[in-house]
Amino acid sequence: MMQERLVVLGAGESGIGAAILAKKQGFDVFLSDKKSISEELKEFLNKEAIKWESGKHTLESMKDARLVIKSPGIPDSISLLDALRKQGSSILSEIEFASHYTNATLIGITGTNGKTTTTMLTYEILKNAGLNVGLAGNIGTSFARQVAQEQFDYYVLEISSFQLDNIHDFAPHISVITNITPDHLDRYSYSLENYIKSKFKIIQNQTQKDFFLFNADDPILKEAISEHKNKASKVPYGFEVKREGSTHENDHLILKHRNKNTMIDTTQFTLTGRHNLLNAMAAATIGSLLDISKDTIRESLTHFKGAPHRMEKVLTIQRVSYINDSKATNVNATYFALESIDTPLIWIVGGVDKGNDYTTLLPLIRTKAKAIICLGEDNEALKNTFERVTDIFIETQSMSEAVKIAHKVAAPKDTVLLSPACASFDLFENYEDRGNQFKNAVRNL
Repeated sequence: MMQERLVVLGAGESGIGAAILAKKQGFDVFLSDKKSISEELKEFLNKEAIKWESGKHTLESMKDARLVIKSPGIPDSISLLDALRKQGSSILSEIEFASHYTNATLIGITGTNGKTTTTMLTYEILKNAGLNVGLAGNIGTSFARQVAQEQFDYYVLEISSFQLDNIHDFAPHISVITNITPDHLDRYSYSLENYIKSKFKIIQNQTQKDFFLFNADDPILKEAISEHKNKASKVPYGFEVKREGSTHENDHLILKHRNKNTMIDTTQFTLTGRHNLLNAMAAATIGSLLDISKDTIRESLTHFKGAPHRMEKVLTIQRVSYINDSKATNVNATYFALESIDTPLIWIVGGVDKGNDYTTLLPLIRTKAKAIICLGEDNEALKNTFERVTDIFIETQSMSEAVKIAHKVAAPKDTVLLSPACASFDLFENYEDRGNQFKNAVRNL
């Protein structure tokens, strides 16, 4: 019997995971990457008997594929995908494909900001409760690779809008939308409405037995909920929640649902700031829905270390604090970072501008920033917004240069903050590479 042909586009973590799972499920797998594939990866693919091409996409090699699994980094609008659809291929995301091969309970977390922290907090709570749980999606090892190689009963998945764009049947038992602010609009025809639609795909296949958690303080999200009907039980969380749902009052998380009232002391939590209390509310609510004890939830939230590259304290040199917030790839994330700092500030910002509107940051920058260092190939929008706001406005295209300038400008008790508000792809491989280069440059001062 002839094996069915399956094509994987993109040889990143999700693509390799999808190829491994597809091979295990008996498909004839062909992996194609427009960039060149490393020698090490070629060796691995040959060993696994996975056919591949590197440095190009050849439609001819894909013509009999019924299924095409697309890397989240590839825009839907490229002509190759149009041609594949015309020939009858179904385009899936890796998240969708992997979900077909597991009966585990899925927890899917999306949102513009806070999804990594909420995902990690939730994973800690489930793991500390003794559940057999995997952490995957937009974080760590891909979902598909884990489904192929592990036997987890639960998966906590961080899911980006790009990963949701090509889902058809994917249905998490618990879904979360942390918030929605304009981001990645370059991928959504500069339409906030299209971006919202993408985020709401996380709930489209849920049933009455499932749960949908949402940040009730978020105005865009609140309005969108009334336009996106779904069957799951809605569970609001936020500071404004008064009745059923989760809120925070008098240094306690209060979880009210299914006739159960739980109070958790927040005074010992390691994470600070209003946005992190919202993340903790979401994670604690998931724990409560899964009948995890209040003590396990509290202890997990109290001992949580935080996500790398998210307000990560690097070093204090000559009483100047250096903070790595490279994961702040949009304006809203940077807003939270700036808001949480109460010392004079040297702000390192910039990268690939995704149609950003920086004006919301102006009040914070006016009162806090003594210097702005722009790190990107095209700083025009940043220049137009901030050049006249601070005494020092400098452009550079090197991380080590940016950190050296910051070191010269900073005085004792100042904070040097890398919080780019932009994607990293102009000068760096990804936000991790950008954050690591910042940390290395600080250590080399």
